[in-house]
Formats: sequence, structure tokens, C-alpha cells
Amino acid sequence: MARRRQAVTIKHVASDAGVSLQTVSRVINNEPNVRPAMKARVQASIDKLGYVPSIAAQRMSGSRSYLVMAINDRERTIADWHARQGNDWIDQMLLGGMLKCAEYGYRMIFELVDTHSDHVERELGATIAALQPDGVILTPPHSENAQITEMLERHGVPFARIGSTAPGAGYAMTMGDEGSARLAAEHLIELGHQRIGFIGGSDEYTISAWRQQGWAQAMAAAGLDCEGLCAPGDFSYASGVRAAKALLDAAVPPTAIIACNDQMALAALDTAVARGLNVPDDLSLISFDNSPVTRFTIPQLTAVDQPIAATFAMAVELLIGTRGETGPDAPVVVPGTLVIRGSTAPPRGDARG
Repeated sequence: MARRRQAVTIKHVASDAGVSLQTVSRVINNEPNVRPAMKARVQASIDKLGYVPSIAAQRMSGSRSYLVMAINDRERTIADWHARQGNDWIDQMLLGGMLKCAEYGYRMIFELVDTHSDHVERELGATIAALQPDGVILTPPHSENAQITEMLERHGVPFARIGSTAPGAGYAMTMGDEGSARLAAEHLIELGHQRIGFIGGSDEYTISAWRQQGWAQAMAAAGLDCEGLCAPGDFSYASGVRAAKALLDAAVPPTAIIACNDQMALAALDTAVARGLNVPDDLSLISFDNSPVTRFTIPQLTAVDQPIAATFAMAVELLIGTRGETGPDAPVVVPGTLVIRGSTAPPRGDARG
């Protein structure tokens, strides 16, 4: 029978480096006031012995839990999972958050919370009490739910509010939604479009208003009229169908449409094709999110690429990397970019085509 390999402990590291247990603990926990030479010496022993710190041991050594908790909307997340339509918001959340956490020896845990529940404070409070995370990342609409943010503030839990610029506790963060919508509209205007429709998102999310404002600002700057060109949606495919039909049924329909997310853009694409319209010759389309599905449509969708992973990495950096330091006073903006693909072109008859 093979002998079981003895687990490497912090004592082995201390002995090999010739330092105290406390010094090893300070290096592992990335605490300040450790001389660079001493840190390098301890790290060399850690690498040599293959020591992996356990979270349980780290938690026992101090007041930290070494956990960061990300919270997402329960109802919408489960609906997206059931639909299996290629939404990778969660994947990107975890990609950015988990990798950045790992750099600091932390772990990220993921929780679904129903922001509409009357019991949201009790349920989330129980989770916070059980896990005692060192930081919480809130996504819309939780990032602007006063019950949640006030509870976290009362419990002294640092948190980041993605999709929120409201004053108050926590790090306010955005992905530059307004500017991204302006980029999308300006791209279409540059192509020669003058009637650019917009399919809005759910009123429950402030980002919906920001995106609409960015579109309206670009139209106004170009001297173009927005009247009758904005149709309401709620981020669902069905609402995208209704909105696209409303826009295309207008007496003078738009030659281009910007949809507030990928699902509604897919709906607009399907609606246009069902009516015998060619995308992009008869109708240009731009989406928000740039999830994988945008690359598998015909044509591929031009889309605003939201920096979800980068934003979550920044949130972790603010919660962990600035621990004990003063964070930014103004909202942190991680801007998006526009990925141009085959769904946008000059309007039919434009000389630049």
C-alpha cells in the first residue's frame, strides 16, 4: 500500500524559512509591514514545499473570512438558465471575480436573491451571518435596493454597487452604459441612418434609462428627431418582439434599431426576417451585452461589449486590494466598447454603401 503523503503545514514552511509562525501567517495574509526580502524568503519556502493555505486556517488566524460574495437577481438568472439562450453574464461575473479573488488568496461565492421578496433582508441577513464575507458585490437591481444596501452598511460589510451612481455607502460602479449607447447611435449616424429606433429595457434597472439617454443624446447632437422611435421592453425576448413590431409598423419605420440587450436584439432580428426584411440592407441592428449568441446569428450582430469580467475584477480589487484605505469618491466607470459585425450597414440607397 502506498504511503499517504504528509500534508504540508504552516509549521513546515516556518521551519524551512527559519522564521516564526506569525511571520508566515503575515505573508500568507498579505499583511503590511513585511520586509520584501522576508516575504520573498517565505514565498520561496511555500513554493518549494507546495504549501497551500486552507481558508479554514486563515479564518481562524484573524478576523477575515477570505470570502467575497456576489449577488445576482434570482428570478432573471433562473429564467436565463432555463431559456439556455447563450447569456454569459454569470460566466463573466465569475471569470473576473474568481480570478481576481484568487490573486489575493480569497474565494468567491455566488448567491441568488429575489429583490422583490418581503423576506429579502431576513434571508440575506442569515446568509451574511453564516458566511461573514469580507465583501459583497451587488448587481442590478440589488445595487439600488435600499433594504439590502442599508443592511450591509449596518453590519459593516464593505460592498460594491454595480450599475449604481446613487450617493451612499459602498463603491458605486458602472459599465459606462450611457456612453456605450452613444457609441452605438453614433456608429449608425456615421453610416448615414437618420431614423434610429431604440428598444428600451426594464424600468426596474437604472441602466435602462442610461442607455436610452445615451441614444437620445447622440440623436440630438446630430440634429435628429427621436419622436416615435423609442419602444418599451423589459429585457425579455417576447418584449423585444412587441417592441420591434411597434417600430416597424410605424408609418415611417426606422432604418436601424438599437436594442437594450441581446435577447431583444434577437427578437428584432427574427421579427425583421419574418417580414422579409434583409439585415443589414433593409434594417441595421445593434445589441447590448455581446454574449456568445451574437456571433451565431445570421448576420452576426454588431454589439456593445460590456466589460463584465473587468468590472467584477475591479470590484474585488476595491473590496480587497484597498482594504483599510480610502476608496474612490466618485463612481468608478469601466467603459464598454462597440464590436462591429455584419448587422450594420449604410441605409439602402445611401451613396456611401
